[in-house]
Amino acid sequence: MANTQNKDAQEEAPELELLYTLFCDDVRLEVGNKLSFMGVFQNIVVQQMPVSLIKFAVVNHWRGEGTHLSEVRILSPDRQHPIVISQPTSLEIAPGGFADNISFFVNVTFPTPGQYWVQTLVDSNLFDEQQLTVTDGREPVADSSSQAVN
Repeated sequence: MANTQNKDAQEEAPELELLYTLFCDDVRLEVGNKLSFMGVFQNIVVQQMPVSLIKFAVVNHWRGEGTHLSEVRILSPDRQHPIVISQPTSLEIAPGGFADNISFFVNVTFPTPGQYWVQTLVDSNLFDEQQLTVTDGREPVADSSSQAVN
């Protein structure tokens, strides 16, 4: 997943870097303070629309320092309607440290196929945005591969 970051937010918070964002079904805290990610995905292919996910997690892994408020929201393909919005969560990172912020959502409904937008906000400013593609598996996909053999 490619990161497209808001330059203004980076200039306001240069001490904070988002190293990665994962989408998955669940996250568990294991012995030794390790995280286990179950059902990691980058898109959703279903046989019926609308689709509801019983549980859905967005994991952000941060490096930097300071205290910030982080929130995650998922927007419709036209970016006009929120599908779901997390509660703001305080992020406290010691200098040179790391932190994980996990936003859990339950019963998230995607009404139509399309490119949804998973946005991460820091201190109420857009910091990062990822595409989440929801596809109806019943619809034929255009085959862009060549039939020629090299």
